[in-house]
Order: sequence, then structure tokens, then C-alpha cells
Amino acid sequence: MKIFQTVGEVQSFSSSIQQSGLRLALIPTMGALHEGHLRLVDEAHRYAEKVMVSIFVNPTQFGPNEDFSRYPRTLEADLAALSERGVSGVFTPSVGEMYPPNDQTWVRVEGLDTHLCGPFRPGHFQGVTTVVARLFLACRPHVAVFGLKDAQQFLILRRMVRDLHFGIEMVGMATVREPDGLAMSSRNRYLNEVDRKKASVISKAVFLGRGLIAGGEQDPATVENAMREVMESAGGVSVQYAEVVDTEQLQRPVQLQPETDYLVAVAAYIGQTRLIDNQFVSVRNL
Repeated sequence: MKIFQTVGEVQSFSSSIQQSGLRLALIPTMGALHEGHLRLVDEAHRYAEKVMVSIFVNPTQFGPNEDFSRYPRTLEADLAALSERGVSGVFTPSVGEMYPPNDQTWVRVEGLDTHLCGPFRPGHFQGVTTVVARLFLACRPHVAVFGLKDAQQFLILRRMVRDLHFGIEMVGMATVREPDGLAMSSRNRYLNEVDRKKASVISKAVFLGRGLIAGGEQDPATVENAMREVMESAGGVSVQYAEVVDTEQLQRPVQLQPETDYLVAVAAYIGQTRLIDNQFVSVRNL
């Protein structure tokens, strides 16, 4: 497994793979890898002969009061785990490498950040799209694999790839969960024992929302209120949002429509830790 720290190095590696006629898959991460990330590696091997992982804690997607400084950084353990999973290369750039001095270029997908996490994390998705666009241009993959726990992020990035003609196949993999249903996340490390027990209510809420829609509920407010009530009933859970949006424009519908795909999603604080979760649901017959 090779480790690259500069754009020039990783571009040369990518070019050599392409010249050999092989396909390259990229998994962008911020490190602090868990089994969910490693399952992404397994999935990527299904789409490409070579798999690369980027590890970069991106400062531009953190707000001024968010956890950039304390975000877990476990590079040595991450590299060992990736080596065991058969990764060909890891890109670990510095902030200066990704954002050179006097940098002035940003990438933004307009309109898809007006619901869900967008209003609560201003500038977050612009930071995500900008860094992922730069990672794509540096690593030049044929395929990019993402976990669908961050569903809004995936849908925004998919639109960016489509609109800017990156020519990259976007693969979203279902959320990997703990035995009690909690979505695997690097931020789960922040939870103390008491809060960890409460955290399973997050997944219960989104599965409830999906079930209501699949069962024929047409009123998004009814679904949203039910998800909120489940979380609030646990005690010590501060709900930030519980929403239903369509999967193309990420807008909240007035009424659920047939032949349409929706996303039920929640965000909540348990103690000082912000957790998100979601479920996709297809409405076929209402």
C-alpha cells in the first residue's frame, strides 16, 4: 500500500493505473475509520481493481462552533486497517496541499442545502463539494464510493458530478449499523455510556418514518411529528430536525406523491454529540 501526501504524487499514481487499463475507486474520508468505512472498501473492490482512500479532516466543512479541533485523528490505526483490507493507495494531504495560499475557488451546488442539515450548518456543504471536487481532480477515479448515512451529502455530490460532467460513477452504500441499530459514525466515540444507550432512539425514529410512508401515510407532517416524538420520549435528546424530503431537489413536499422517492432524516444532540440518520423510501402506490 502506497501513501501519498501531494497532488502530484497521487496524480502520477492514478495515471499509471489508467494507463494499465485498470479501474480506480476512491473513498473520501476524514479518517477515524470504523467498520462502516472498511465495508466501503469491500464495496469498492466490486467496482474497480484498485482502491484508494483519502484521509483529510477538511476544515472548510466545519463551522466556527463545531468539532474540527477535537475531531478524532487516528492515522496510524487507519493505515493499518486499510492495508489489511487490500487498499492500493492512501492520500493524506495537508491543509496547505488541498488549499494552497491565495486560494479563491469554491464549488457550490445551489438549492439542495435549504433543508435537513443545511440551515444548521451554513457553509458546510460548500466545504464538502469543494474538497471532494479537489479530491476527484487529484485522484482521478473512475468510481467514488460513499456511505449513505450522510445521504444529503451523497445526493449533493451526485448532483455536482452530474452537473460538472466529472464522468465518475457514484456509488452509495447502505448505512452500516451497530447491533442496536445505531448508525456507525466516527462521532459515536464521543458518547459516554449513558448517552450511548440513548442513541439507539435515533435509528428507531427513521425506521418508524420509513414504515409510516411505506404503510401509506401521505402527510409529511404526520411522519415528522412521529419521528420527533419517538426521540423526545427517550429523554435527554435534543432534536434538531425531523424531516421528509424528495431525493432529487431535497425539498419538503406538501403531500407525498406516488412514483416518488423520499428521504426521512433526523438530527439530534445526545449530550454534546450531534448524530444524524436517515432512511430512503420509495412511494409506489398510495
